[in-house]
Amino acid sequence: MKIAIDILTPKQCMLFSRLSAKLEGRGHKVLRTTRKYREVNQLLALKGMDAKVVGEHGGGNLAGKLKASSQRISELTDVIDEFKPDVAVSFSSPEMARTAFGLGVPHVCVNDSPHAEAVARLTVPLSERLLTPKIIPKKAWTKYGIDAKKIVQYNALDPWVWLKDFKPDRRIIGQLGLDQSRPIITFRTEEAFASYLLGKDQAEPAIMTLIKQILEKGSSVQVVVVPRYEDQKRPFVESFGDAIKVCESAVDGQSLLSYSSAFVGGGGTMTAESALLGVPTFSCYPTKPFLVLKYLVKNKLVSLEKNPYTLLKKLNYALNNLDATRKAQAERVQKMVRDFEDPIDVIVGEAEKIG
Repeated sequence: MKIAIDILTPKQCMLFSRLSAKLEGRGHKVLRTTRKYREVNQLLALKGMDAKVVGEHGGGNLAGKLKASSQRISELTDVIDEFKPDVAVSFSSPEMARTAFGLGVPHVCVNDSPHAEAVARLTVPLSERLLTPKIIPKKAWTKYGIDAKKIVQYNALDPWVWLKDFKPDRRIIGQLGLDQSRPIITFRTEEAFASYLLGKDQAEPAIMTLIKQILEKGSSVQVVVVPRYEDQKRPFVESFGDAIKVCESAVDGQSLLSYSSAFVGGGGTMTAESALLGVPTFSCYPTKPFLVLKYLVKNKLVSLEKNPYTLLKKLNYALNNLDATRKAQAERVQKMVRDFEDPIDVIVGEAEKIG
């Protein structure tokens, strides 16, 4: 069987690298496509995974997104038509869903983000199957025009795919020039260019304010910032210089998290990764929390706090009681994941049925 997989984000690199390996191990021929997008291209290279670059990211405005998507559909059509796959898989890639639909190729959509309305509306109704975590009710998806019978749920969170057997690489400490004997706080910036967050930026992101407060107290804490875009990197470098470490390119994020004393995230994937790795995890997500984040908060694996000053108090408490905090986090994680299944097995099974 021939399968085309579109990879658009860092999370999808992690998820679909496992999916590709599983499919190829079962004798299927896999074509991986991606787009020109700094963090994704760097992460693919870091993982040694080949993918054909088709089109580019549309940036931070709607007109740019529409133009880039339209151009990418045209280019992707030629690539997919030449490959002639039996099935296409994407994490709600508007271009892959539209191209597959137009060429008569069944599309398997993986998605855990019904709050991302734009891509859901553009992909879910065009999909032969929608695979999603069990914690997300089917009614969150049927409103986008897919029959409930086409929705397959799995009992897991997506990051469990690559974290269930993960072993951290200590080399990340040296690569970033960190001192393992001192506390490390890792920050991940928000997904500022996502369509569901456009126009909802704060005057000063909570992460920026929080780092200022940490540095003003003159503690021994080491601050690491993992930005998503070049534009996000610049303000941190200009404001803090050598006082913090701003990652210049994609890094082994899971290993960095494993050696972090605490994590503060403005988005979704690294927040979930941190929580599942047993790291004291805080979220300053800038708008209404999405379903996966709500689930993690409900299970006391993430503390959601948008006020940077209140967040700092909670962060300091965790650092001052680190052993007890990490132990409690680990116990809650073990309780949650003991019945988790591997989503990759579910995705492969559905792809093989359809193809």
